[in-house]
Amino acid sequence: MNTLYHFISPQLYKIHAGKVRDSIRIDKQKRLIVVTDRISAFNKNLVNAIPLKGGILNSLTNFWFNKTRHIIDNHLIEQIDENVSMVKEAQPIRVEMIVRAYLTGSMWRGYQKGKRIFSGVKIDEGLKKNQKFANPILTPTTKDKDDTEITEQEIIERGLADKDVYQLMKQKALELFDFGSKYLLERGIILVDTKYEFGLIDGKLILIDEIHTPDSSRFWDKNDYEKSPENAEQIDKEFVRQWMLAHKKDGKVPEKLPKNIVEETSKRYSEIYKIITGKEYKGGNLPVKTRVYHNLLRKKLIKPGYVALVMGSKSDLDHANKIQSYIEKFDIKVEKRIISAHKNGERLVDFAEIINNAIEPVSIIAIAGRSNGLGGALAANVNVPVINCPPFSDKTDIMLNINSSLMMPSNTPAVTVIHPDNAALAAVRSLQIPEFKEQMTREISEMKRKLIADDEAVRS
Repeated sequence: MNTLYHFISPQLYKIHAGKVRDSIRIDKQKRLIVVTDRISAFNKNLVNAIPLKGGILNSLTNFWFNKTRHIIDNHLIEQIDENVSMVKEAQPIRVEMIVRAYLTGSMWRGYQKGKRIFSGVKIDEGLKKNQKFANPILTPTTKDKDDTEITEQEIIERGLADKDVYQLMKQKALELFDFGSKYLLERGIILVDTKYEFGLIDGKLILIDEIHTPDSSRFWDKNDYEKSPENAEQIDKEFVRQWMLAHKKDGKVPEKLPKNIVEETSKRYSEIYKIITGKEYKGGNLPVKTRVYHNLLRKKLIKPGYVALVMGSKSDLDHANKIQSYIEKFDIKVEKRIISAHKNGERLVDFAEIINNAIEPVSIIAIAGRSNGLGGALAANVNVPVINCPPFSDKTDIMLNINSSLMMPSNTPAVTVIHPDNAALAAVRSLQIPEFKEQMTREISEMKRKLIADDEAVRS
């Protein structure tokens, strides 16, 4: 299925992986936000990814960011890809500003049990399910795993925000909600409730994260609500939650969605996008990972390919440096790593996770000599080419120890190349990157030209 469940590049440093969004460090002023196609419900990520979801959420958030700059500035710099945005680095305020216009969801469930105060806000008696409040209310929560209710006084006392900053957060959250509600109502959607997150840049309050998306908000169809307020159906990801609840077994909700539910969920996200923006969401013609790779490359955020030189110990460093010197004429990211197959092989699992999900073309050169288990261990765990290039000291060393590099168990397709220059070229060629193939074609032609010239010279 054409989805982006994981975003991994060994060339980029991942700061944080959330339920849906991954944050990538660029420098002290900028980071990338990658919105994946993962979907979460009941505080867990489901096994499935939802086609188009990440691109829709990212594009929809940026649509709203641009629509609401007159209310408050935000961290968006530019959208790099359907799923990827470059944003300003901000100091996040660890509070979610929840604005509610109707008594529904978890608040209604608490109300039914007699609860009347939510995040310090007192609710009137005698209200009905899905009833509209006289005015929208703010019920902030902590920005953590449990999203715990917190009062304005507690926020200030705990130092999560000072009094003046929090007053501005309240003001802007309500202004954003008012703007979003009016805009959506014109398109037949009721903005029931939503969350806003804020941060600081040089002491200035800005909007961060996402805004008015199906993941951060509750939407109702206006006509549906007017016909039967208490039975209004949500047109957001509540569809998934309700399916999970309906298929609960032994008190546990399923973590995998059937194909028809995945397709329906993707369709609903697309429909919401069209209603809000007035445009069809296409998502591009390329497979999502290929498209992301090319857009990161276009912005020079990554190199076209990545070669890992994995050594068994630091004593192999000179050999690794020699191999690297042959790769440097290509515009490739080369990284040296030390992982011993025998002494700390457990680290291979984490390394393989990165390599197997990398967004760019990758190859590995394993550098280990006597009793070489490294190449085979790598080849058994990764889905990219592995080339053994042992650091043999002389021909005797080759004769004594070559067998451990040549003889691999089944399903461990590591190949062995003796000379560092050939190992480097084999690794680059295995990436199958068009510009490097052209470069090598020119070099091969030049080599042939020189041989013909030499032949003609000696014949004369």
